[in-house]
Amino acid sequence: MTTRDRYSHGHHESVLRSHLWRTAENSAGFLLPHLLPGHKVLDVGCGPGNITIDLARRVPAGHVTGVDVAEAAIELATNHTPREGVENVDFVVGDGYHLDFADGTFDVAYAHQVLQHTSDPVAVLREVRRVLRADGLLAVREADYGAFTWAPDDERLTKWMDLYQRLARANHTEPNAGRYLHVWVRQAGFDIERVSTSTWTYATPAERAWWGGLWADRIVESEFARQSLEYALATREELEESSNAFHDWAQSVDGIFMVPSNEVLARP
Repeated sequence: MTTRDRYSHGHHESVLRSHLWRTAENSAGFLLPHLLPGHKVLDVGCGPGNITIDLARRVPAGHVTGVDVAEAAIELATNHTPREGVENVDFVVGDGYHLDFADGTFDVAYAHQVLQHTSDPVAVLREVRRVLRADGLLAVREADYGAFTWAPDDERLTKWMDLYQRLARANHTEPNAGRYLHVWVRQAGFDIERVSTSTWTYATPAERAWWGGLWADRIVESEFARQSLEYALATREELEESSNAFHDWAQSVDGIFMVPSNEVLARP
């Protein structure tokens, strides 16, 4: 995240619940085969740091630095690290538009579900390119909200998606970032090596309860709710309706929700 942008989700517990579920395996699988033990890695927009710590385990002779604009997220990550027994990682508060590192500092830069929350993703990528070595590797992954798919069909969830799209654009950000990710990377001056896709799928009772529950809470309790009301994009009753839709979806034996993301590997 960056200081110039307004985060549509905020850092409510329901948001952190989602972020803390993420691992290097389910969120950076496209990068893992390219990591070397001695690599110096930058995780831009690291949030609570769980992926960052996972990456540090993959580079035991190297080092990983997590950067996030949210002081609360960095504090959480820093406090969590000693319990993980990982020493080759550190966390700093920083702005993706103005990274406090010298040119060519890192071998690898990773950014996950960050660019969709920025008003100028190309500018962020250019700054990341600056701190990468000339032979370094960029690994970025972004969801595409417009490609989310769920069943059973529910008009209330369709309305939720429409609200999400309108709120993101009110904050001058792109909710369908996945489909534009490779374009942004190229515009930032990188040479693309590989474009791929992967999908988070929630279909088991436990997965539905988790995903449906966190969104049901986020819609009515997080910054998402506050901004939707502030911008007059939804009423409290409409937010409650969307929240109830996620509860109902989670309880459906036929429920499935698919979250596709695009992934790009590129060189400066």
